[in-house]
Amino acid sequence: MASLQALGKAHVTKGLGRLTHGIMSKGSGSYLEFTDGRKVLDFSCGIGVTGLGHCHPKVSQAAADQCMNLVHGQCSIAFHAPYLRLIEKLLPVMPHPSLDSFFFWNSGSEAVECSMKMARIITGRPNIICMQGGYHGRTYGAMAVTTSKTIYFEGNGALMPGAFKTPFPYWHQMGLPPTTPAADLTQAALYQLRLLLAQQSAPKDTAALIIETVLGEGGYVPAPPEFLRGLRQICDEHGILLIIDEVQCGFGRTGTWWAIEESGVKPDILLSAKGLANGFPLSAVISRTELTDKLKPGMLGGTYAGNPVSCAAAVAVAEAMQEEKVLSNVEARSRELFSSLNSLAKDPAVSPYIVDVRGRGLMVGVEFASATFPVTSANAPPPIAKVASLVAQRCLEKGLLILTTSIYEVVRFIPTLNSTAEEIKEGCKIFADAVKEVIAENRN
Repeated sequence: MASLQALGKAHVTKGLGRLTHGIMSKGSGSYLEFTDGRKVLDFSCGIGVTGLGHCHPKVSQAAADQCMNLVHGQCSIAFHAPYLRLIEKLLPVMPHPSLDSFFFWNSGSEAVECSMKMARIITGRPNIICMQGGYHGRTYGAMAVTTSKTIYFEGNGALMPGAFKTPFPYWHQMGLPPTTPAADLTQAALYQLRLLLAQQSAPKDTAALIIETVLGEGGYVPAPPEFLRGLRQICDEHGILLIIDEVQCGFGRTGTWWAIEESGVKPDILLSAKGLANGFPLSAVISRTELTDKLKPGMLGGTYAGNPVSCAAAVAVAEAMQEEKVLSNVEARSRELFSSLNSLAKDPAVSPYIVDVRGRGLMVGVEFASATFPVTSANAPPPIAKVASLVAQRCLEKGLLILTTSIYEVVRFIPTLNSTAEEIKEGCKIFADAVKEVIAENRN
């Protein structure tokens, strides 16, 4: 395998980063195995994809069976059964009954591109408003509404025109203390949005506003429900479509089918991907027929859009989530995860270095004090440079695969939705040990 690894280092494009140069060989449930014999607890889920665990038997079997019947059924030629059965499974779990029009594509970025194209056609307006710190993909249009890190669009010059940024109610981005009430953050962010509509993008020129219900690559920051309701009100006032991007936070990740459910807000367009098919490439652009009936046949499509194997896998995912009572499990494991992390954050040796524990369900972020973007705190020790990366690397050495996120020092927890209490306990123990070791080795 050393020669194969060397080939990868030599010939896989440098533009693709990775956490480790190891070669994954097998995944089962919450664990990943590597060719060098390592077995690690996977709290990354392939960045929120394998929500039901690696190689879930029901999902893998559904895909295998479909492979023996129809592998490629091009969506612009005819219907195929898995596509329609998936709609049948999704309709009852929509966050609002008005969401009844579906288009399946391959990736989250493609879903974002499609949603913006639809919004412009439907409204006849050119501009899109996005959130500071949001991530929507690396394709051309998606880059224009992505602001979590410059690396995603660096060197591209002029991006898609008509994209405007407005603040997300996240205390760190707004230069406020971590204890700032959500109501104050919401009020300030909504005020800035109204200013944007008065100063930069007139409502009559604004097609849509796109937002992740929980910032993903921006730091695992849930949008306050009152902020989402405020966005809905402003969009309704001006005929602006509200695009809810739940590529990472949707499909059970936060303990409900959709994170937007907590706010009661009705999306005009809802986006899903990642966990939708548990590892098979599939995304969904969901709207309502009164809007999508304004599209002309041929405006949407794609060679592999709504692939039968991926759709069959997604049908099995939806069934398994209900049969295995996955949402109830998310709630139980979430309580255990937060309890453990909050306990760690109160440890006298650790508390000066952790500034926030946040999230919803099993989408949880731990933010450490940042040397690059410091948080003023009386008597706090100097922050440890690149502490999140140090912790993630130490976790990997100890048998836990976990990721960082955002320009801040944030480690994110994305365990499987069907994790056991023992797996959560194991992961939290490794994380706590890693944090304490990194702090002890690097404190000034």
